[in-house]
Amino acid sequence: MVTQLNNSFRTSILYHKDKPFTTTTQKTTRFHVITNATSKTNSFKELIESGRVRTILPKDASTVMNSEGFILLDVRPNWERGKAHVRGSLHVPMFVEDKDNGPLTLLKKWVHFGYIGAWTGQYLTTFNSEFLSQVENVLPGKDTKVLVACGEGLRSMTATSKLYKGGYRNLGWLVGGFNRSQDKDFLEVEGKEKLKYATIGGASYIFLQLLILLQTVSK
Repeated sequence: MVTQLNNSFRTSILYHKDKPFTTTTQKTTRFHVITNATSKTNSFKELIESGRVRTILPKDASTVMNSEGFILLDVRPNWERGKAHVRGSLHVPMFVEDKDNGPLTLLKKWVHFGYIGAWTGQYLTTFNSEFLSQVENVLPGKDTKVLVACGEGLRSMTATSKLYKGGYRNLGWLVGGFNRSQDKDFLEVEGKEKLKYATIGGASYIFLQLLILLQTVSK
């Protein structure tokens, strides 16, 4: 009887050793999901902290462009660049106008226009799926020094990460975007507005862009 109990107990231990409890499996799976999500979210932060992407303040932008050969890449959409842009800068939009006429998109456009677009002049946007290939057309050399910029620094974060993954290794990020620039930072500006005001859209617009960026990062 004792021998039978010992054999049963031994068999039970071996079974649970080979096949962990369901709760343990669930915790392990959840851990991997959280880890993967965190690694994607922190990818740009890691590029900055490791020095693989250089942070450049607006006040230093002209210096690195003139003295170090950085090329300014403006990733804002067309309607923002049309208001004001740095003369000689390259332009490849990170986001483009969402022209989908499906029911869901039309609803988003209606909400966007009513609460944001009407007082900011901003269109509902979607990620430019051809962004990397378009940059490669204008900047084929992956060793080219590129200073990536947008209005407030959010979209250029995503653009910089995309470019790094695409093989570009001499990247700079304009900290805070054009919104943080002063008139003397970029002397050759074209457009009807000041560069620092060409993207101002209020808190609601910034919140919308954050949602778009989160959707992009999660892909």
